[in-house]
Amino acid sequence: MLGAAFAFLLLSSSITMAIPFSIGKILDMATSGKELLFGLNPTTFYMALAGVMVVGASANYGRIIILRIVGERIVTRLRSRLFKRTFIQNAEFFDANRVGDLISRLGSDTVIVGKSITQNLSDGLRSFVSGGAGLAMMGFVSWKLTSVLALMFPPVALGAFFYGRAMRNLSRKIQKNLGTLTKIAEERLGNVRTSQAFAGEVQEVNRYNKQVRKIFDLGKREAIISATFFSSTGFMGNMTILALLYVGGGMVQSGAISIGELSSFLMYTAYAGSSLFGLSGFYSELMKGVGAASRLFELQDREPSMYPTVGDAVKSARGPIEFKHVSFSYPTRPAVTIFKDLTFRIDQGSNVAIVAPSGAGKSTVAQLLLRFYTPNSGSITIAGKDTSAMNAKQLRRRIGYVGQEPVLFSGTIAENIAYGRPLASRAEIVAAARKANCEFISDFPDGLETHVGARGTQLSGGQKQRIAIARALLKNPDILLLDEATSALDAESETLVNQALASLLRGNNTTISIAHRLSTIKRSDRIIVIGGDGRVVEEGTYAELSANKEGAFSKLMEWQMSGEPASGLPRRSSHPTEEEEIEYDLEEGDDKGEEMVEPDGMRMKEDDITAQEAVAERAKPSDR
Repeated sequence: MLGAAFAFLLLSSSITMAIPFSIGKILDMATSGKELLFGLNPTTFYMALAGVMVVGASANYGRIIILRIVGERIVTRLRSRLFKRTFIQNAEFFDANRVGDLISRLGSDTVIVGKSITQNLSDGLRSFVSGGAGLAMMGFVSWKLTSVLALMFPPVALGAFFYGRAMRNLSRKIQKNLGTLTKIAEERLGNVRTSQAFAGEVQEVNRYNKQVRKIFDLGKREAIISATFFSSTGFMGNMTILALLYVGGGMVQSGAISIGELSSFLMYTAYAGSSLFGLSGFYSELMKGVGAASRLFELQDREPSMYPTVGDAVKSARGPIEFKHVSFSYPTRPAVTIFKDLTFRIDQGSNVAIVAPSGAGKSTVAQLLLRFYTPNSGSITIAGKDTSAMNAKQLRRRIGYVGQEPVLFSGTIAENIAYGRPLASRAEIVAAARKANCEFISDFPDGLETHVGARGTQLSGGQKQRIAIARALLKNPDILLLDEATSALDAESETLVNQALASLLRGNNTTISIAHRLSTIKRSDRIIVIGGDGRVVEEGTYAELSANKEGAFSKLMEWQMSGEPASGLPRRSSHPTEEEEIEYDLEEGDDKGEEMVEPDGMRMKEDDITAQEAVAERAKPSDR
């Protein structure tokens, strides 16, 4: 298709370049009194010229439509491949890259790159062909006038080079800041109720305006550079036309060229000049595309540290689970050690609760078992097989997971329950919903076909959590991970769900409950207590551990009951938050005392930090 588009380009450009030559001959005929043009009478010549113009318009139509289709196809493939490459990245990638920035790359950056290599490339080739043909025809008409025109080319070419390089750098900065802006909007609007509950509207608008101001300043710099380049080149072009008229007028008086030839030359000059400006615009747009493409290629070329589809096949995840001398710290915060020599064993078919102080790494156990992260040292085995050698995708299909914050996707309740098994029958979906105590579904007019809204906003926290449990149960997993999964349920619903889980999984599947609620801990067959130093400090049944009043478990329970910190169980933040990441992005490169302008004209100094921002500042990790 690109070959056909190039052929159409050559045809349309050739016809366009023939117009000035024909007009010059028409003027010469009118001034000399000749009756024939190229051996044709005027009527026949004009009809033939009109037919040629129709052919040129048709070729131009074919060029544009082909390149537009090719451009859309390129953008579609880019987005599809980049989304796939993004989805196979492991958790550490998403810890370091916020969702808003990735959305910006998939959206605006791909459009810029697609436009740059199709429409912009077409316009550039057209300008190149038209400019080359125009210069050749000017040389054919008069070498003397062409030499006058050539004086303008070196400074314009030099200016275009520096202009394009400046545009490339500015484009990359603008796209990066647009990604940060999308990140801010996505995170703030996604949590708008929390912001409104704390009356933080002005703070969030100010935060957004601060980033908008950065983009505005970059856009203003781009406007100044563009205005300087195009105004100076336009002035040089006009002065060149004056010089051509002065020299050409003298040549017409001396009889060196005719009026028609001078007219043709001036028209070719206009075509060549517009082509030269087109090439300048092509170069600047190409540099913008290069700036956007560099962000895409960073994502396209990034190799994940662990491929989810590579490894030994996992036909079953049944068997004892063992953590052997596991040490771990998150890749984004390597200085903070979460686990150090963590060792424990969970037998097949048992119901185990993992208890630890807040921030001590309870949820990290689930993240490691799902192979979202790889331990720094030590091993995790299932039935004696190291999970690091397993196919992560197949392993995850054998594990049912319910997180602390239940995540639902936009769609119906049935679609969310069947997310892990898209081909599940209606009866299986209904059975899973009943086992998870989702009786509230029958209260909705549309039942299972009720739309849950974006992120499940149409449902309560307890309803979302029970649907998430049903989704995990439908998989009939070998291992069920409940990461404080009943924390949003009332006592009655929690009891019914735990009874359903116990009756379903007793003796067959392994249940790991990461828990802090006493009711969940009591129902476990065995309890593993992890201390603040990342090691197992106690193991046993509830009766055994609660009998030891000086033990870590008893102190932790006393802490929960009384609200006072227990000695020997320090709290620790194990993972950077979204707030920390965005605050870091916003403050990176800022000058102290920078003014931020509110829409109503109110100014706020950056030194006048708000209470919310002060809390976020204190919460930042020390290694930033």
